[in-house]
Amino acid sequence: MVDETGKQLGIMNIFDAIDLAKSKDLDLIQVTEKVEPPICKIADYGKYLYQQQKKEKKMVKPRGGELKEIRLTFGISPHDMETRANQAKKFLEEGNKVKINMNLRGREKAMGNFATEKVKKYLETLNNLIPIKEERELKREPRGFSMIVSKKQ
Repeated sequence: MVDETGKQLGIMNIFDAIDLAKSKDLDLIQVTEKVEPPICKIADYGKYLYQQQKKEKKMVKPRGGELKEIRLTFGISPHDMETRANQAKKFLEEGNKVKINMNLRGREKAMGNFATEKVKKYLETLNNLIPIKEERELKREPRGFSMIVSKKQ
């Protein structure tokens, strides 16, 4: 048993502990139930809840592992390719995987070789910025090409 000042009171009967808490206008709070006897403390319950919520907010949630998408176009300029490579680099550094997608429209679908060369040039630009590995190789889809890359460990 622990009181509001942090002083240990030792093992105590539950009814005595409740009486002691009431005499101090505080609450008896069960801290853990995993041990025998359970650990309780005498404190203000509202203040205790507030402290618990602050602890939960402070705990950093693990991020990363998401799938982010970068869209390339058939007529993408070299500068735009560099910009998209820099954006993909940020995603990869955060621990995310990147899906590279090149949509083809109309007559562009007939020139698949040109589109694959553009994607390979993009991968080369990205690989110069950060080492990458292919999670899924370049794959032809009904609307164009796509692949998934991640950061090399």
